[in-house]
Amino acid sequence: MSKHRVLAAAALALAAFSCAPKAKYIEASGTIEATEVRLASTSSGRILSMGAEEGATLAKGDDVAKIDHALLDLQLGQALSGVELARAQLDLLLGGARSEDLAQAQAALDSSAEALRLARSDATRMADLLASGSATQRQKDDADARLAAADAQNRQAEQGLKKLVSAARPEELRAAKARLEQAEWSARIVEKAIADCDVTAPIPGVVAERLAEPGELAGPGTGLAILEDLGSLELTIYVPEAALGVLAVGKEATIGVDAFPGRAFKGRVSRIASRAEFTPKNVQTKDERVKQVFAVTVDLGDGEGALRPGMPADARLGSR
Repeated sequence: MSKHRVLAAAALALAAFSCAPKAKYIEASGTIEATEVRLASTSSGRILSMGAEEGATLAKGDDVAKIDHALLDLQLGQALSGVELARAQLDLLLGGARSEDLAQAQAALDSSAEALRLARSDATRMADLLASGSATQRQKDDADARLAAADAQNRQAEQGLKKLVSAARPEELRAAKARLEQAEWSARIVEKAIADCDVTAPIPGVVAERLAEPGELAGPGTGLAILEDLGSLELTIYVPEAALGVLAVGKEATIGVDAFPGRAFKGRVSRIASRAEFTPKNVQTKDERVKQVFAVTVDLGDGEGALRPGMPADARLGSR
């Protein structure tokens, strides 16, 4: 949020400033202002519609803009698929191996055990034949090589079956749970980006300016509208140094506006400038423009729901 101070129509009219010690009061005029909120896009996409018309009064939650999120929808589908994959992998570790996987591993072990038995028998027979001179050394070496290969395959089959039968290691479970959480957070990020494509008013206020139109491309930081906060109205007036003795932060003020003749609105002094400044240039009287004055801000709250930014207003501070 940023405060936009419009130094406008500060008439600097000390309509009455009595010097009597017990009858000091001041009257001055200014223009009602409001805190301005600049609404911007946080997502990328084409603007489909703008619900913020300049001058319109919006309630909190009213539509300001809708941004296309077709690409984000595809990304969400991809992210949700990642979640399902990670969950399936975790379930597999928690549930253990399927019966068909165990049967296949057992069959592989039985086959490798039989192959090892045959290779061991063949190697023994070749050793006996070599000793009797009925086989060559080459034949003996080939039989030994087949025995070594069969032994390796048998060991591998044993390890495969053992891994399926044994429970998953704790570190494997932690890694699987972490992958699932990571996938879920990725999906939530995309869901948040989709939700941000519907821009709504964060506060009740008046649309001071529309910054974008349907069909334009928006990106993070693209301005959409400027909203004036109707719950944070202020009136800035300018008073000479001699009037500071009447004022104090927290002092009540009575406000009148032309739109509601005879009706008095309540305000309270929220700030008094610590330094003097020359009267704003838009004050028309030459004599007034060369004076040094102090800016005084009067907090009007929500103006009882009746006041609006831009209204000229008269303030009375102090007592007669």
